Amino acid sequence: MRLFILTLLITTFLTACSNEQNSQSNNETAMPELPTFRYNPNPEKLGIIKKEKTTCPICNQKRNYVYEGPFYSVDEVEGICPWCIKDGSAAKKYDGEFQDAASCDPVDKQEYLIELTTKTPGYSGWQQERWLSHCGDFCALKAYVGWAEIKDLKEELSDDLNEIKTDYNLTQEELEKYLVNNGSMQGYLFQCLHCKKHRVTIDLD
Repeated sequence: MRLFILTLLITTFLTACSNEQNSQSNNETAMPELPTFRYNPNPEKLGIIKKEKTTCPICNQKRNYVYEGPFYSVDEVEGICPWCIKDGSAAKKYDGEFQDAASCDPVDKQEYLIELTTKTPGYSGWQQERWLSHCGDFCALKAYVGWAEIKDLKEELSDDLNEIKTDYNLTQEELEKYLVNNGSMQGYLFQCLHCKKHRVTIDLD
């Protein structure tokens, strides 16, 4: 009888341990997919969202992805998860912005500005990041670029390139020489969500 009771207790204990392990495994596999962002469709590629464990200070959930871009707030905030960017709860909790509204091109609707500044990951520039627009809406950020990455688009980008040369007092030769991805003169390539035209802006370290 004692042997039967001991065997039953051991079996119950092992079953409980197995159920706990399965529960933990299920919780990990049940992690929701990364949210998508209209104006910043590739934040992982840009290194703005990284695969790294965090406990988000907004939702208090353990997450496998963390935001590592700019966030303009009175509070110093770290560990924000992409899901709390997407639903606007991070910006709401800390009364912050992921993109400086004053550094955005004009758009047709206030809702576009709200989506960009409070529900979209920003990007990291040397100076104050500028977000370009076209067709009355903000463009999607596509890539960090140098001249090598955009030379085949020079005709399409001619208006922006001429503006850059004027603003920075550059010749075409100087622009091609100094505009280098990950260099002191950094380019940022955008694309219109509506007509698909590309645009570009730069900044300096």
